[in-house]
Amino acid sequence: MKGVLKLGSVAGIKIEVHWTFTLLLLWVALIEVQQGANLGRIILNEALILILFVCVILHELGHALTAKRFKINTQKIMLLPIGGVATLEKIPEKPHQELLVAFAGPAVNVVIAILLAIAIPLRSYFNFDAVVLEEILYEPTFQNFLFYLFIANVMLVLFNLIPAFPMDGGRVLRALLSFKLGRVDATKIASGIGQGLAILFFVLGLFFNPFLILIALFIFMGAYGENQMVQQQSILAGHTVKDAMMYYITRLHPEDTIQKAIDTLLAGSEKDFVVTDDNAIVGILYQKDILKNAAKPTQLIGDVMHTDFKTIETTTAVVNVLELIGTEKTSFFPVTKNGELVGAIDMNNISEFILLKTAKK
Repeated sequence: MKGVLKLGSVAGIKIEVHWTFTLLLLWVALIEVQQGANLGRIILNEALILILFVCVILHELGHALTAKRFKINTQKIMLLPIGGVATLEKIPEKPHQELLVAFAGPAVNVVIAILLAIAIPLRSYFNFDAVVLEEILYEPTFQNFLFYLFIANVMLVLFNLIPAFPMDGGRVLRALLSFKLGRVDATKIASGIGQGLAILFFVLGLFFNPFLILIALFIFMGAYGENQMVQQQSILAGHTVKDAMMYYITRLHPEDTIQKAIDTLLAGSEKDFVVTDDNAIVGILYQKDILKNAAKPTQLIGDVMHTDFKTIETTTAVVNVLELIGTEKTSFFPVTKNGELVGAIDMNNISEFILLKTAKK
């Protein structure tokens, strides 16, 4: 992804920062300058944000490493201005597993807050009246820095336990409901609560803080997306690739030209193509490759096709294909039966299959 700074990896999990994170640093500095803050105060706030996001990384690692105990890998952790996101290969389906994974992140912040509470004279901050406390906290001291970090971690715990997707609290609520209601109904209820809270945040944002509007949109779309995903998985349960695949596909040859691919693209509805040689799959030609090389019609397909690809057997569950689409950089896969090419499957096929199954209900 463009605009991403790679920080490294922990336990095989890539940690990246999106470029928009710098906007948060600039925004905080601008606010401090407008309020007449000195350089020490500005540095304190910038350092606080950076250290806080280290806490966010630890929070996400809590999720990721707990998920790893249940043999669920995490591709990466992405830091954004509104927090961090751990990209798990899939969400645990067993309620007790999801409960542990969801709680693991906030638990990390609880531990950090406890350690900070031990390190600073926390009680002394509550022995002053509001005016005196404000003056004390304005001083850019190391003790104040730790106090702010303590408050920030407490807020992270409270914020993440809001019972709304995609917050941890939404997953906790779904896991608890799943013990009695099942995953589909539990998700529907938890998603509805999340969308209701999002609407409340949106209204509050209109009157008090515009940042709440951004959070509201994030929660609303996250809750909606989670509910849609679980509904789709429910519809696809029990179905294999054989039920949803494309049987009639065009096979191209490495010695064919881009012009032939262009003609085939225009003549039908296929976008991506399997390239074969003597019935053996040797590559994939994607629509983007055809468009990229459209100005070179005599270019051989073998020179531009992708040779790094995965094949899927007809007996594979369709829900597993969805998981594969989430982890791979493509949504198009050749389908084989006993090692021989018999068709292909992509996200469009799966979407149409879901629509047809939904229409029959």
